Amino acid sequence: MKIPLPLWIKVWLLLALNFALVAALGTAWFFARSERGWEKIALGPLGDRVAALADEISDELLTADEGETAAIVARRAAAHGVEFLWLRNDGLVLAGPSLPLPEAVRRELGRSRPRPGRGDRLPPGEDPGPDEMGPPPGARGGVGRFLLHPDSGDYWFGLRIHPSPALLERDEPPPRTTLIIHTQSAFRLALLLGLHWWAGVAGLALGVSVVFWMPFVRSITRRLDTLTVATDRIAEGKFETRAPVSGADEIGRLGGAINDMARRLESHAETQKRFLGDVAHELGSPVGRLQVAVELLEQRAPTPLQSTVRDVREEVQQMAELVGELLAFTRAGLKPRETAREPVALEPLLRETVLRENGADQVAIDAPSALLVLGDRALLSRAIGNLVRNARRYGGGGPVRLTATRHGADVRVCIDDDGPGVPADALARLGEPFFRPEGARARETGGVGLGLTIVRSSVAACGGEITFANREPRGFRAEIRLAAG
Repeated sequence: MKIPLPLWIKVWLLLALNFALVAALGTAWFFARSERGWEKIALGPLGDRVAALADEISDELLTADEGETAAIVARRAAAHGVEFLWLRNDGLVLAGPSLPLPEAVRRELGRSRPRPGRGDRLPPGEDPGPDEMGPPPGARGGVGRFLLHPDSGDYWFGLRIHPSPALLERDEPPPRTTLIIHTQSAFRLALLLGLHWWAGVAGLALGVSVVFWMPFVRSITRRLDTLTVATDRIAEGKFETRAPVSGADEIGRLGGAINDMARRLESHAETQKRFLGDVAHELGSPVGRLQVAVELLEQRAPTPLQSTVRDVREEVQQMAELVGELLAFTRAGLKPRETAREPVALEPLLRETVLRENGADQVAIDAPSALLVLGDRALLSRAIGNLVRNARRYGGGGPVRLTATRHGADVRVCIDDDGPGVPADALARLGEPFFRPEGARARETGGVGLGLTIVRSSVAACGGEITFANREPRGFRAEIRLAAG
């Protein structure tokens, strides 16, 4: 399953991936420059840190009694989480565990190279050869070091131990030895070399970058969020919505384009509604006269023509209902900006509406008597009347339940029936002008597709919202949300 991620999280992930990629490429480049990459680390500043540690240990070992060297090595090993071995250069273990030494380590023990200072590096691959004479007197840290990573996977860090000037003045100079640091963990080796400081520097750089870029990224995502909310409201038909326009960049121009689109859609919608209202108003008079004429004709028509006249009367009645719904639709659609909302007692309104629809024997009402909502009484009555009429028409003749409850600052009015509901793909389109689900297209049971449009417009004019949903295991629910009075 694909997890949707916010844009700002994607930006930070890309930034972290960028840092990791640069680090990986830098490491690969470092080792590609020389076949002796590990030894370059040992001879570099990171190795100097371990060399200083070896100097401390060497002083302890060379000045301690013979029986104390094992304890010194064990204590240092426990402190750093690695194994320390003190060996003579011929391979004899003086202190520490007896480990099988790889052949590469044995070869290194047989060689001696000067440990270069920070300003004196050996070129990669250069071997100064055996050092028979040892380091010059007083050369602190002037012994070689090596870092090997043989095929076994272990790490072997060797540091030649030579005494300090005070020890060299003794009659019997101490033997030439090597301190071996052994570990199977690259993580432990990284801690010993101080690589965690470099990781900390990289993390600090990433954190500084995040802090530096966060205001910019958050401003972009916040502006995009406001544009998304505005376009969602416009898509719901609330064409009066305007997106905030800030700045003259691409996002600012996008906000201006959204506002231009909303203004044009609002203008087109208003023009269409006024046109439909004008047409319906103009048709009202001739249709009314036609109804009167058909009634007179029905009274005077001979018996053989009675059925034909009745058919004409039904067609004229259907036309009159269409004109009436068009008028109601346009009035509800043009009403929102002019409606003054006031507290309305909901329970009496529900009962009056049900009585008007002749549904007192089929509709059960459950609403607190003191419940008030903010809205226009006539528009609310029209909306609830349409919903009750639909529930009785398409509910399969079963009971209809009309309930009202308060939820915080809102009031929810639900109209439930036990009918078959509507197809799932038609739920999102309920309320569109002239849209009718397949089951409501029959002339005997279906209207012209404006009833729910009038409901949605009337509820919107009262500052509320309406949603439609199928109930389980069967049935249909229309839910109106209004502000409490």
